[in-house]
Amino acid sequence: MAFGWKLYGDGKTLPLGEAVAPDERLSWPRTVGIGAQHVVAMFGATFVFPLLMGLDPNLAIMMSGVATILFLLIVQGKVPSYLGSSASFVGGVVAVRAAGGSDADVLGALLVSGVVLALAGLVIHLVGVRVVNRVLPPAVTGAVVMLIGFNLAPVATATYWQQDQWVALATMAFVVVASLLLRGFLARISILLGLVFGYLLSILLDATAGPHTSALPGQNLRDAAGEVCAPEGPYCVATPFAHDRVNFDAVGDAPWFGLPDLTAPSFSVNFALLVLPAVIALVAENAGHVKAVAEMTRRDLDPMIGRAVLADGVTTVLATSVGGSPTTTYAENIGVMAATRVYSTAAYYVAAVVAIGLGLVPKFGALINAIPGGVLGGITVVLYGMIGLLGAKIWKENRVDFGNPVNLVPLAAGIVIAVGNSGNDAPLLQITDDFSLGGIALGTIVAVVGWHVARALAPAEMRASLTREGPHPAVGSTFGHVHGAEDADRGAS
Repeated sequence: MAFGWKLYGDGKTLPLGEAVAPDERLSWPRTVGIGAQHVVAMFGATFVFPLLMGLDPNLAIMMSGVATILFLLIVQGKVPSYLGSSASFVGGVVAVRAAGGSDADVLGALLVSGVVLALAGLVIHLVGVRVVNRVLPPAVTGAVVMLIGFNLAPVATATYWQQDQWVALATMAFVVVASLLLRGFLARISILLGLVFGYLLSILLDATAGPHTSALPGQNLRDAAGEVCAPEGPYCVATPFAHDRVNFDAVGDAPWFGLPDLTAPSFSVNFALLVLPAVIALVAENAGHVKAVAEMTRRDLDPMIGRAVLADGVTTVLATSVGGSPTTTYAENIGVMAATRVYSTAAYYVAAVVAIGLGLVPKFGALINAIPGGVLGGITVVLYGMIGLLGAKIWKENRVDFGNPVNLVPLAAGIVIAVGNSGNDAPLLQITDDFSLGGIALGTIVAVVGWHVARALAPAEMRASLTREGPHPAVGSTFGHVHGAEDADRGAS
């Protein structure tokens, strides 16, 4: 089923305890209203993550709508999901840029990951979902998610936070308080609310306190003698200067309607290896999300897990081939379904069309790009830390035993390699003049390969204890995953 939804009841009322199935819909005005909720739910993360990766957020929003439509077609309308920008790739992209990669290099590396993800989905579809647990047990998946998140710590603290430490602190505090005091849907968009708060605070400070003095990446570049220099020059770094926190010049210059700028990818094996570890997280994430939707809709969707992973890979390839952000299914939107009990894919098609429309408004994209670095600093210290701690959440929910050296030793080594090499230009393993490994790539290889080698070499009693660990969970990618569907129900009640 792709189109042609059956009208649920009178299309207006939903009896207590009942739900609208994926192939059903309410009246079109109500369906449009629910679709608008899905837009709000996906919106914050879908434009924040491209910003953090240095990609065009306007194009990312537009391509998220295209990706959602393609995803629904591939899964035959059986898995209602919205595909927004993925957080799992942020660490790898930061590493690519630290190694001198351009936008085209970033996009090429992301496209390769999309191809690998699509192939993984095809394998899962043909062989069965059990292959995921065999190759990527919860212990390994948790470690990879953790090292991806914590590898980003220097970006949050050294790049964004330093641009305006007080605005960053205030934004961080707002996100923390909002996540604790708000419930249901509002709790799941705490990051978006924090971003709006920091944005407005920065505008207020510009009007009342005047220009702010700080260093901005890529601006006011000077050498050790204080002379203006080119970015490629030696010791050429950004130095503090007085500037407005928010600059709306680009917003005024941008047209109201037009196509986003498209960028073609270029390919490098080195750069591809830096972002490939995210595929591990995305396989687990998609599997978990399909299971969550299956539980809510009371349908057996296990046969669709392979299709969902394949679709996510295909949409990532499509989005990055034109300059967009890599995609993933969003738990924020699963939370909206849990709160409304409306699982109709018609609402997702509405949300996708709205997203495509927003992507055709360059002025809107310029407004997003004007977000101050200090605001991003306050958001990223929370967001990146949460991505890392989701790895620990996977371990806890699956009862991973760290008294077992099979889990403890290789995973500990992989995490320290990834975190310790974060933000460093020098790789930890120089294989040839043109090929090296470090940070996330080497940490992931050590964790995955090391775990399987350790398991093969371990005594029988150590291997036996591994079988008592739990089933594979959903891997969260954004702030909304922490609250989950339970909070959505609680907030709706």
